[in-house]
Amino acid sequence: MALYKYAGVTQSNDVAFDKEFSPGNKAEWHGIYKCKNCGDEIAIAEGHVLPPQNHHQHTDAKPIVWRLFVYSQQKK
Repeated sequence: MALYKYAGVTQSNDVAFDKEFSPGNKAEWHGIYKCKNCGDEIAIAEGHVLPPQNHHQHTDAKPIVWRLFVYSQQKK
């Protein structure tokens, strides 16, 4: 579970949080991605490749499915 100390996190219902990614896909947004089946989290920059299938293994037969968990919004 992502943690934070200071206030400043805003909840969003953006559809970006519903999109699922397979291992090896490119991350579409900067932020923290979480496996919906085991809860493992990774921080990654937009355009970088999400960890491959062998990054970690589940003890059950469920696949690794990454979803955006925290979007890191950058000011331009």
